[in-house]
Order: sequence, then C-alpha cells, then structure tokens
Amino acid sequence: MLTRALADPRVAARLNRAINAEPGPMDGPTARIAGHKGRESARGLAPAMTGPRSTHVPRYAVALGLMRLGLLTPDTGLIGQAEGDNAFTAADLGSDTASSYCARDAHRIPVEDTAENFSFSPAAGLRIQQTIKDSPSIAPGLRRSRTPAMLMIAECSSQVRQWATAVLAEDPAVQRTQYMPGVGHRMWNGLDDNNDRAAAVITRIPRGRARAAAELPDPRRDPRLLP
Repeated sequence: MLTRALADPRVAARLNRAINAEPGPMDGPTARIAGHKGRESARGLAPAMTGPRSTHVPRYAVALGLMRLGLLTPDTGLIGQAEGDNAFTAADLGSDTASSYCARDAHRIPVEDTAENFSFSPAAGLRIQQTIKDSPSIAPGLRRSRTPAMLMIAECSSQVRQWATAVLAEDPAVQRTQYMPGVGHRMWNGLDDNNDRAAAVITRIPRGRARAAAELPDPRRDPRLLP
C-alpha cells in the first residue's frame, strides 16, 4: 500500500520520507508481470508446521479454490466473513511462512504464528488481490512523486525483480536501492544479526537531501537483481 501512497499526491504530501521494503505489485500491469525472482526460498524445504488444520474441510477448500480460479467472487455467501477470518490456521499457511526465508534457513525458521495469535481472512485477501489486478497503472503517479524514498530488496525474495527494479525506477524520489543478502521477505526475522542489519540500513536513509543522479545505484544494472 505504501507504493500506492507514493503515487497519490494527496497522501504523499503527508509523508516526509518512505522506506519501501520488499514491495509487491500494486496495480494491474505489475500484477501480471512474470520473470526473474530472488534466490531459492525455504518453501518446500522447511519441516511441515504442526498444529490443527482447517483446509481439509471441503467447504473451505472447494470455495477458496474456486475463488482462486475466478469462478466465485470473494464475497460469496459460501464463506461468511466470520468464518473466512478463521478459515485458515497457522499450520495451513506454513509453506507461505517458509517462502519468506532463504533456503539455507529452512530448518531453523522461528515460530511466528500460533493458534492463539494467528488471524487470517483468505476471502479478504483474495478481494484485495482482485482489486489490485483490476486497477490501472500507477506509474504516472510515481513519476510525479517527490517523497524521498528507499527501496529494500531481499536476496531470497519471491517478488518478481522487474516490478521493483523497473516499475519503481519510475519514481524519481527513490534515492537508494538497498540489496539485503541472506534474508527473504521477512528481513526482520530474529536470526543471526538480520534485525540489526535491517535497522542499520533504515537509519542511514537520506533525510531530505537530494542526491545527484550519478550517486544513485541503478538496480537495472546490478547483476544480483537481474536474470
């Protein structure tokens, strides 16, 4: 949502600076982009999460599967809002959690979600995804953005590189592109010194000082960010 905020002058005017860490697609054109992603994540490698599961319940599984295929709308009456909030458990989304870590960390992923603290509305999530897919390009708004911003990209990110390096490059206010080695989508994950490294990067964000174009890293020429 921060990316859309930067493209909206009414919202961007209220932002002094922005740190866009691991952004995902935020309009129709970028939602359809395919191509190179980051290095291998822990998806499919990490041990399966233990605990109760709900996706074996046919109504949930079938209804959400049909939503994914576009054959049912997210506001279908087959899954009410209250039920939708509880349709998935932490164990159901274990592979999504693993995808936010590098493959090398597959067997030491910290416990993040429990039955007590986990809440997820799949129907609402699908509704947001569809809204993004149906929205027009925000590139023109980004080109007019003047809010100083920094882009953070993780080594093992599952996000398509072209989205961050080509589309966000349209924003003239992106003053720094910071590549974060050794982490996935969850840059702050409690492993090793990852939290301290991420915090150190944030504290170095330029504070209102315009930088010459020659000083700016060009993510489109960085071999770590390209196929």
